[in-house]
Amino acid sequence: MSKTISHPDYQSLAELRRQIRGFLHSSEQAARVAGLEPRQHQLLLAIKGLPKGVRPRISELADRLQIQHHSMVELINRLETGGYVRRKRAANDRREVLLALTSKGEKVLQGLTLYHREELRKTGPALLTALTRVIGSSHSPVKRRK
Repeated sequence: MSKTISHPDYQSLAELRRQIRGFLHSSEQAARVAGLEPRQHQLLLAIKGLPKGVRPRISELADRLQIQHHSMVELINRLETGGYVRRKRAANDRREVLLALTSKGEKVLQGLTLYHREELRKTGPALLTALTRVIGSSHSPVKRRK
């Protein structure tokens, strides 16, 4: 692995970050138009998108959003007040709190997901190209798989 970074390496990384930021900005705007803060949208998506067998616990979701437990609780409180999520106790352990989307949460998430899918159809090729350039660069510090 080369420890030297060329100007094209910097350009590739800068373009990748620009593409990611463009998508995230669009995503944040779409969430706000739908009446949510971006993190609220992220939480709805995290709940709905959990892998099979992973329980929608506060600690699991805090880890997925990379936020502290107390911040997750506040986020859940706001979404619960807005009618997007509900808390429920686990049947086998009443101490365990699980989260579920309400029909309102499902509806707004579906709309945002349709928007994101269309946005990625438009912007995805440029994002993929930028990522490929960073990973594929012969001078890239990123280790390539064989």
